[in-house]
Amino acid sequence: MVLQTEYEFTLPKGYADENGSLHKNGAMRLASAADEILPQKDPRVNRNPAYLSIIVLSRVITKLGELTDINPGIIEKLFVADLSYLQDFYQRIN
Repeated sequence: MVLQTEYEFTLPKGYADENGSLHKNGAMRLASAADEILPQKDPRVNRNPAYLSIIVLSRVITKLGELTDINPGIIEKLFVADLSYLQDFYQRIN
């Protein structure tokens, strides 16, 4: 039996990049201990604990549409419905 470590998802709204392209389909990998622990040392999390989920999601999302370099700036620009969806998806697969 092979352990599934990456899961595909489709965002309810989608991320619109600076070129106006919409990215709705993506993939998220299972989180490691480091994905949960290391962001807690980030100064942005120290200033605002709610930022923890932004950093964690940017670490575990492996692709979003054509994008493969997912960073906190991209997660910050998501619609609230998409952020909520990803937080729930993260909880379900982990």
